[in-house]
Amino acid sequence: MYVTKLTECTPFIAGDGSLLREILHPNKHKVDIRYSLAWASLAPKQKTKAHILDHPEVYHVLRGKGQMYINKEVNEIGASDTVYIPAGAVQYIENTADEGLEFLCIVDPAWQPEIERITEVI
Repeated sequence: MYVTKLTECTPFIAGDGSLLREILHPNKHKVDIRYSLAWASLAPKQKTKAHILDHPEVYHVLRGKGQMYINKEVNEIGASDTVYIPAGAVQYIENTADEGLEFLCIVDPAWQPEIERITEVI
C-alpha cells in the first residue's frame, strides 16, 4: 500500500502561477501508474497564466468557484465539478470568489515540464 499525505507534499508555484502539491507522479513516487495527480490552489480573485499541455488534463474542483477557460469557451465551475481539457487546448482558470479555489489535476501521461507552454489568451 502506498499512502500520500497532502500536508507532506512540498508546495511550489507551478509554471501557470498556481500553488501546487504533487500527490502522485510515476517518476517521483513508487507507484506503477502512467498519470500524475496534483492538488492546486488559487488565492481569491487570482487566475493562472494561459497555458497549453501536450497531453489531456482533468480538473476536479474540491472547494471554491471560478471560471474555466478552454480555447474560446468559458464555463462557471464550482465544488464537485470535473473539467476535461483536451491536449493542445489553451487553458486557464480564474478564482472569482472571496475564498480559495482548490482542485485536483490529473495529466495522462504524467506531467513533465517539456509538455507545458505558457501562451497568450486566444
